[in-house]
Amino acid sequence: MADAAQQRHETDEASPASEAAPGTKHKTEAGQLPHTAKRAKKGDDDDDGKEQETIEEALGVGKRGNNSAADEKNGREEGGQDQGGNDTREAAEEDSTVPSRNGTAEQGGSREGGSPSSNILEKGIIYFFFRGRVGIDDPKAVDDIARSYLVLRPLAQDAKLGSGPIGDAGNSRLCALPKKVLPRSGKDRFMAFVEKTHASFKELRDDFLSASDYETKTAGTRHTPAATPVGEGVYAITSTGRTSHLVYLLTLPAELGEVQKKMGIGQRASFIISTKNPDYPGPAYARLPEAPHYPEELKETFRSLRWPPTEPRHLDYVNAQFLLVGESSGLDKASEVAEGEEEEPLEEMEKLEEEDEKRMKGLGKDESEAIFADLQVRARDYPKLQTTF
Repeated sequence: MADAAQQRHETDEASPASEAAPGTKHKTEAGQLPHTAKRAKKGDDDDDGKEQETIEEALGVGKRGNNSAADEKNGREEGGQDQGGNDTREAAEEDSTVPSRNGTAEQGGSREGGSPSSNILEKGIIYFFFRGRVGIDDPKAVDDIARSYLVLRPLAQDAKLGSGPIGDAGNSRLCALPKKVLPRSGKDRFMAFVEKTHASFKELRDDFLSASDYETKTAGTRHTPAATPVGEGVYAITSTGRTSHLVYLLTLPAELGEVQKKMGIGQRASFIISTKNPDYPGPAYARLPEAPHYPEELKETFRSLRWPPTEPRHLDYVNAQFLLVGESSGLDKASEVAEGEEEEPLEEMEKLEEEDEKRMKGLGKDESEAIFADLQVRARDYPKLQTTF
């Protein structure tokens, strides 16, 4: 039963293609900081009234007080109220590294040269995280990781980036990658899930970033580690008509380390991205007990396609499933120019990357502090940006 629960999050193997260049850089040193920010303990029957369940909760595995083998092996997580929420907020207000919630680096309507390429359906800031297995605060290998995550923070289509933190627009998405690594080639077809939509940075802090302790009947107190950052950059969802692509350009770390390479994170990469039509059942091991609650008018756009090209609005529903397939052509397909347009999507992304690099340099003394300052939390409460195992 534990193995079956675990398999629900595994993915399909896929069609052939050659490998996309992940980028090669030197390692950097990054130690761990004390993990003092924690989510609350939860009992077997606890219900905190959260609006959105995590994927693990929806599948009925990894609940607090569940001492199953799946819980033991996978380090299942569950959000809860932050018992130290007031203390954390007060400390954040006292910490000069935490930016004002009113400021934002997003400058809408100020991109020179007119509107961005119509191929770009959405652009924004992307953060890469992983969480260690239960009881493992300092993973030494990919096998020590319970799950990897993407946080997508969309920007306005015509926005450029100025200085300072990105600001909390309450529109972030938290996406889980059960395979832990990103696709390296067209042979890799990895499923991902939307766990949270329209999330504020406070929700991400309380329900995702922070560590938590919980009780089991036989093993006593169990510790789920805090989320560890492994990258930050800019992303775009682009369309070439028949396919959609998720493209990113990495800003941090400046040099790729062992962790990034083993997790399939490169300086820049592109994936074909397709949304699962919930009207078609998937493999038993990848099904969720509850489908995303797409409105009928949106479902009608799927037509009879099992895997329609992803549109940003598809990802605005909890439990939405999408497939990432590596691209042998790198960013070539994703950055094709639409007919009648002069600027390539890649040109817009490179401008955004340059702006992001400048603003992140001013957010903290190091890369870890910059990432957490952007998310409006104290860097000292969380693990540092990890580049080595």
